[in-house]
Amino acid sequence: MREEPSYELSYIQSYDQNNAEKTLAGYFLKKSHILLEKTLPKLEGVETIIEVGAGSGHHFSHVQKTYSKYIMTDASTEMLSIATEKYAEEISSGVVEIEQQNATALTYSESSIDRLIATHVLEHLPDPVSVLKEWNRVVRPGGLISIVLPCDPGMLWRIGRHLGPRRNAKKLAIAYDYLQAAEHVNSIFNLVVFIRHHFENVSESWYPINLPIPDINLFYICHIRT
Repeated sequence: MREEPSYELSYIQSYDQNNAEKTLAGYFLKKSHILLEKTLPKLEGVETIIEVGAGSGHHFSHVQKTYSKYIMTDASTEMLSIATEKYAEEISSGVVEIEQQNATALTYSESSIDRLIATHVLEHLPDPVSVLKEWNRVVRPGGLISIVLPCDPGMLWRIGRHLGPRRNAKKLAIAYDYLQAAEHVNSIFNLVVFIRHHFENVSESWYPINLPIPDINLFYICHIRT
């Protein structure tokens, strides 16, 4: 039996170039971040926002500036190093804080956050129901949990990832199909069921066709009122 491929560091180092710049995949990923903020329900008294799984900070430039403190967290020190360099000015002014955190077991106290943002995160985490409970724990009553999910393994998503990300990864000798199989452990079909079951107040949208059908969409976007 062959060993699993080594891909993590090279994938992290190439992530911005392959997924956030002027590529087809980058365009659609950027669109998902924009739509999360465009669909944001009204939320009063936002002092603290935490972003879990922030990576190198792709969402921050799109977030509505209605907060006093933005805490950018990730488990990867490599990703946080990139974010620290990218947002040095915001960090020095005290608007942004960078913290290494496990998105499944946050160190924040109960009801201490006004809004939690998780873009392209929940599909990676085992036991997603426990993760949702943990996120709900740290957000105050009346706050928001804002989520973006890929519609994987929906038909349009499977077609779309062959149009750029897979090709770019293979040029870097990254085992893209293995990476996706190992990383995307939760199906969009299951995650939507969990969200709808455990939360009563959920506003949803889909992209690019705003119908609740994963097979014809690339992204699912929701805001959960806690």
